[in-house]
Amino acid sequence: MPFESYKNSRILVTGGAGFIGSHLCERLLDTGAEVVSVDNYFTGSRRNIAHLIANPLFEAVRHDVTFPLYIEVDAIFNLACPASPIHYQRDPVQTTKTSVHGAINMLGLAKRLKARIFQASTSEVYGDPLIHPQTEDYWGNVNPIGIRSCYDEGKRCAETLFFDYWRQHSLPIKVARIFNTYGPRMQPNDGRVVSSFIVQALKGEPITVFGDGGQTRSFCYVDDLVEAIMRLMATGEDITGPINIGNNSEFTIRELAEKVIKLTGSRSQLIFQPLPQDDPRQRQPDLTKAKAALDWEPKVALEDGLKETIAYFKRALEIA
Repeated sequence: MPFESYKNSRILVTGGAGFIGSHLCERLLDTGAEVVSVDNYFTGSRRNIAHLIANPLFEAVRHDVTFPLYIEVDAIFNLACPASPIHYQRDPVQTTKTSVHGAINMLGLAKRLKARIFQASTSEVYGDPLIHPQTEDYWGNVNPIGIRSCYDEGKRCAETLFFDYWRQHSLPIKVARIFNTYGPRMQPNDGRVVSSFIVQALKGEPITVFGDGGQTRSFCYVDDLVEAIMRLMATGEDITGPINIGNNSEFTIRELAEKVIKLTGSRSQLIFQPLPQDDPRQRQPDLTKAKAALDWEPKVALEDGLKETIAYFKRALEIA
């Protein structure tokens, strides 16, 4: 399905009320598509899509993707799954089911409809990587029985299913490995480092840094991410992925904390806690494939994206 044909097409977005999903729904509506958001609201929020409800081309359906879904659409974006450690560790069995059963159900739907399907995979498939930056041909260093395994291994299994459906049924698939993403509509209690630091800074609370703060992350603003997802879905059927999507500007966690303190004008102090189990020391995408296949690279600098995100959290927390 070419990029231009979103107009007048019916597009399904699972996890559509989530942080990234809601931004994707908004972008698809802007192209003239009819959008069906499917979410069970375990981590998604009706507030994220409240501004879309009045749009006659938008429909919100409450549904859990671990159960089959019977619907007629032209393309599927599968984003359904808790994506922060606090949320996916709250019910790890359900997290694995969402990744695996959800993928099976959405792939089955795509097969019946002969529809193109996108899978939101994750940089967590690389685990605590032994190579840096991470390239798509790296198989990863993942603990299969740790507290993060429900997410890491669930997403790895989902990738397996996608590529088996592609090989066995010639299903047109697109798989993106999404690296740390931030922006408006993140939940204040999701445990992600950007939202946690901003909320603590705005409240004047101590900022909790795990480990010595020397571990690195690469932060991608949500608008850049959605642009890449749209471009990947529009590529020819010869491009399946997996393709890394993220920002390759690397920062230490301590540098992030200092930037947040500066931009919020907070007097918060840093406090240090032990590093959680299996927390990766380094995370940075190699974007060579994304640049070549999608003619894409991130544009929003961390400081600019943080300003937008801080403004959002000020409104969300009702802090003047």
